Amino acid sequence: MKFFLDTANIAEIEEAASWGVLAGVTTNPSLYAREGGNLADFHDHIVRICEIADGPVSAETVTLTRDEIVAEGVELAALHENVVVKVPTMPEGLAATRMLAEKGIRVNMTLCFTVPQALLAARSGAAYVSPFIGRFDDISEDGIEHLGSVIAALSNYDFGHDVEVIAASVRHPQHVVASALLGADIATVPFGVLEKCVKHPLTDRGLEAFLADWEKVKNS
Repeated sequence: MKFFLDTANIAEIEEAASWGVLAGVTTNPSLYAREGGNLADFHDHIVRICEIADGPVSAETVTLTRDEIVAEGVELAALHENVVVKVPTMPEGLAATRMLAEKGIRVNMTLCFTVPQALLAARSGAAYVSPFIGRFDDISEDGIEHLGSVIAALSNYDFGHDVEVIAASVRHPQHVVASALLGADIATVPFGVLEKCVKHPLTDRGLEAFLADWEKVKNS
């Protein structure tokens, strides 16, 4: 499974890239706003992320009609070869995805929650489908079960192009574990979750013991 970072924070992206584990980045308007971003700097910010992340960088459209989404998507895709245009799952989004795919522009269809939505996204030409996990948990439903259904359904068919499933809205390492066991192609995670994935108390305890023993060697 590949790891994408779900953030617009440059420092977090640089740190994850330094670990050698970063395969891409997903952003959205909320994440950019959280960084204090403004409209004038948005394109430059996406380019900066693309220069750090050696892989797909999802930049989301914020318009609602197909022609507006396509125009915005073309503009975003022209910023950098790594840009993937993020489009919400809705009728106008499906139409725009088909039009963008015909132009050779990769689309990540976001806010996907159901198998029918995922199938339609794939049929429309989306290169990535992003089922959300955590938001199901927020309404007391099993997001992992829904993710598994999406993965199983998409695997039944040849869509004529590669379609990768991104496990999105990941809240903790167990979401990552479950997504990997189901065979999700990608997990896009906040930096805090990525940090937790590499931490374990037994690792910390073992390291402390090794270092303590090495001090004894040095002082012998």
